[in-house]
Amino acid sequence: MEAKSIRVRIYGTDYPLRVDNEDFTVKAAGHLDKMMQELHAQIPDQPPTTLAVLSALNLSEELAHANEEKTLLSRSVEQELQSITQLIDGVLDEEHD
Repeated sequence: MEAKSIRVRIYGTDYPLRVDNEDFTVKAAGHLDKMMQELHAQIPDQPPTTLAVLSALNLSEELAHANEEKTLLSRSVEQELQSITQLIDGVLDEEHD
């Protein structure tokens, strides 16, 4: 996929970017902008740099939670597949007896 030049606005500043997936980047930028706006509403005296760092920490937490959930779901799927495999093996063994 070829990179595309776009502009996104985050917390009142436009950023020119080259991206592979415009929709994904626009969505991510919107999420970050919303997060910074919400933080500003909660703590209006903080400079944009502080809001950006706090937003980065919040996004890191979201990513860590998503990765943990992905790991748990993967383990659950693996366990279910093992159970299904054992059931199928049991049925096949019974047919051969």
